[in-house]
Amino acid sequence: MAIRRRLETDPDLDITSFMSLMTVLVPVLLLNMVFSHISVLNLNLPGLSDASAAEQKENQQLEMVLRAEYIDINYPAGIRVKRIPNRDGKADLKLVSDVLQEIKRALRDKDIDKKDVVILSEPGTSYRTLVSAMDTARSFRAVVAASVVDAELFPQISLGDAPQQGDAAQDKQLAGNAL
Repeated sequence: MAIRRRLETDPDLDITSFMSLMTVLVPVLLLNMVFSHISVLNLNLPGLSDASAAEQKENQQLEMVLRAEYIDINYPAGIRVKRIPNRDGKADLKLVSDVLQEIKRALRDKDIDKKDVVILSEPGTSYRTLVSAMDTARSFRAVVAASVVDAELFPQISLGDAPQQGDAAQDKQLAGNAL
């Protein structure tokens, strides 16, 4: 009887299709990582407080009231500093930023380090307008040493509902405030 012996050889693995898959898959995954950037905004929601009147007087609130036709900036709460009408149907956030910068400078001159703002919006305010207002209140673009940086304005943002609009006599009374 003849015995046949098989030659034992290692089988060759063909991994070219796997390498082709990896060549395509790695760049696609890297591109998706770049485009799926998630940003997180820290917000302070108003709560119930039993603070005394003296504490409330020390910590006067800066308010930005978003209305359909204009934006009111109030300091202290309820007393208007500036009313900024909309431009071309959109909020004039450039002017809002300028007013907030003036308020920040005035408070700094009085040695008040204020970092919080309350943004009050009407129920019909669009999400884009609200986020743009939050970005405007948080920081502004400044040129420092020939480079553009984001300078801090009021990074601690609280949200709330805008109060109902009052009558014309109340609006005239509020309009005469100076910081």
